[in-house]
Amino acid sequence: MRYEDYIGNLARLAVELVNTGTADHLTGVDAALLTEHAVTRPTPTELAPLLLQLRPAVAAVADATDPAPVNRLLRTYPPRLRISTHDGHPHLHHAPNGETPIPWLGRSCAAALAHITCGAPELRIGRCQATPCPHFFVDQSRNHSRRFCSNTCASRTTVAAHRARRTHNP
Repeated sequence: MRYEDYIGNLARLAVELVNTGTADHLTGVDAALLTEHAVTRPTPTELAPLLLQLRPAVAAVADATDPAPVNRLLRTYPPRLRISTHDGHPHLHHAPNGETPIPWLGRSCAAALAHITCGAPELRIGRCQATPCPHFFVDQSRNHSRRFCSNTCASRTTVAAHRARRTHNP
C-alpha cells in the first residue's frame, strides 16, 4: 500500500466517524484498518470525547480555515511515528498496533488531517453541497471536483434542480 493511500484511508475513517458519530457501523476499509492494527471498536461513550475534537478538525480541513482544531487534536493525540512493513513495503504508522481505540484513532486521524492540511497527499476533504446534508467526504478525484457525500445526495440535488426549472419554466 502506498503511503498516500494509507493517509486517504485514515481520512475516510475520520470522516466516517464524524458523519455517523459511531464506530458501530464501520465496514470495508474502515473496519479493516482496525482489524489490521489490532484495535478494538470503541463504544459510543468512549468515542464521544474524541468526536468533540475530531468534528471541528475535519471541518477546518474541509473549509481550509485556521488549522487550530487540527493542532489541538495533534496536541491531545500526538502521533507516535514508526516504520511498519506489515504489507511488505515500508511506510509510516502514527500509532502502535494494539493500542486502545481512542488514542489509536486520535493519533491516526490527527496525523492524516495534518498531512491533508499541508497538501500531501493529493486529496481533499469536502462538505456535501446537498441541502441540508451535514456530511463530509474525501475527494481523491484528479480535479477535486466532487461535491456530494453520496450518490443519494447528488441525485436528490439534481432532481430538486430539475423540478425547480420545470416550476419556473412550464
